[in-house]
Amino acid sequence: MSSVDEPVDPARRLPDAARTRSDILDAATREFARAGYDGARVEEIAARTRTTKRMIYYYFGGKKQLFAAVLERAYGALHEVEELLDLEHLDPAAAVRRLAEVTFDHHERHPDLVRLVGIENIHGGGHLATARRSGRIDSPGLDTLRRVLDAGREQGVFKADVDAVDLHAMISAFCFYRVAGRHTFGALFDRDLAAPARREHYRTMLADMVLAYLTR
Repeated sequence: MSSVDEPVDPARRLPDAARTRSDILDAATREFARAGYDGARVEEIAARTRTTKRMIYYYFGGKKQLFAAVLERAYGALHEVEELLDLEHLDPAAAVRRLAEVTFDHHERHPDLVRLVGIENIHGGGHLATARRSGRIDSPGLDTLRRVLDAGREQGVFKADVDAVDLHAMISAFCFYRVAGRHTFGALFDRDLAAPARREHYRTMLADMVLAYLTR
């Protein structure tokens, strides 16, 4: 059969908008994490994809909107992980330990998220604030955490004055600094926070520390 007679897969001829957007976001994540918001170049992002600068503007509107989309996707991935934990079917102490461990794992696997959060803080958090006001991003895991803490208090396991946002900050701070501060910490103390040999030590230490705070 000649090539003329062969059926042509429409996916090979027509642009796949979802895939194109995903490819752009992948490249943009790497570029923003590498160069920061000010240093990132849309031309460089286009060069890393099978698209053009004009097409990037078509999909996202501009560099500011593209950075916002990168942040929203990064936070969305973390929130999806939190939603899948099904914490309310665990006893309160086990639920908090599980949350701490999974947050630890996610930050370790996604160092670009840590760099993007740092960049967003340098710029005052405006992109995320806009995304939150518009409903494009939220924190569903906090509602679950509040219910877990309520259950722990009702059972007499946790102390009464624990706030879910404060607990979230406590867990996130350790996970964030372990990635973001790895090199400066190593230079000052000659210890690699991300060394594979100490991974389980730090993962367990985080959960133990959080539970000690909750149950003291």
